[in-house]
Amino acid sequence: MAEEKIEFQMTQEGYDKLVAELDYLKTVRRPEIVEEIKVARSFGDLSENAEYHAAKDAQGEIEQKILELEQQIRFAKIVTIEAGSNVIRLGHTVTFVELPHGEEESYKIVGVAEANPLEAKISNESPIGQALLGKKIGDIVKISLPTGPEASMDIKVVKVK
Repeated sequence: MAEEKIEFQMTQEGYDKLVAELDYLKTVRRPEIVEEIKVARSFGDLSENAEYHAAKDAQGEIEQKILELEQQIRFAKIVTIEAGSNVIRLGHTVTFVELPHGEEESYKIVGVAEANPLEAKISNESPIGQALLGKKIGDIVKISLPTGPEASMDIKVVKVK
């Protein structure tokens, strides 16, 4: 059986953010949690020590996040953004309108690890991201909606940068 190759596509900006977050967790948060555990231990009986248990839970969460970030960084594939290209690729910001009468919306298409809809960054694996990749200005794209197999919307690409 062939080993599956793990790869996290991302922009340089997304990669740099992951590296900074990992550094913060290792150099700031991890030592803070260790100190919190040390202080909580000094309160005595650990079986009924809420501060101790909360700090240990936080430590577990931070260690898990560190492992996830290390894996994403280790298997990162940084995608170069083709400036001036009309063909939509990872890293491009796409402006489109929902047909027939929608307002313009803009989203940057990024890798899964850096997606954040609140920052208008959508994953290349999301329904909209998948549908837009490879399209260009003027294309009308049908987006399947998660509400059902027949549900969809049409959008028109108006700008790519």
